[in-house]
Amino acid sequence: MRFDVATLKFDDKGLIPAIAQDEGGAVLMMAWMNAEAVTRTLETGRVTYWSRSRQSFWIKGETSGHVQELVEMRVDCDRDCLLMVVRQEGPACHTNRRSCFYTAIQDGDEVELMAPMA
Repeated sequence: MRFDVATLKFDDKGLIPAIAQDEGGAVLMMAWMNAEAVTRTLETGRVTYWSRSRQSFWIKGETSGHVQELVEMRVDCDRDCLLMVVRQEGPACHTNRRSCFYTAIQDGDEVELMAPMA
């Protein structure tokens, strides 16, 4: 069966959450995609998101050089969330950390799990 982007369940703004995970299994970040971003990602192999703040497409690494190369796109069981398995060059987070999920809540305290990359 061929994939059809129209089978995805987008929210009322036409967006779907996309989680980026490296090939080793570490969760790197979450961003939003619209139907065109999904199509562009599949066509180019470069992960393309929709920036809600800029109202424009955002090809990961386009300005920073921290490229996400698509290894595999997965659709969840409800078809309302995507998982991007990627090869990540450098940090994925705008704070210069490998992952956006660098803060843990432990015993009621926030604990920083990783420092910015050099």
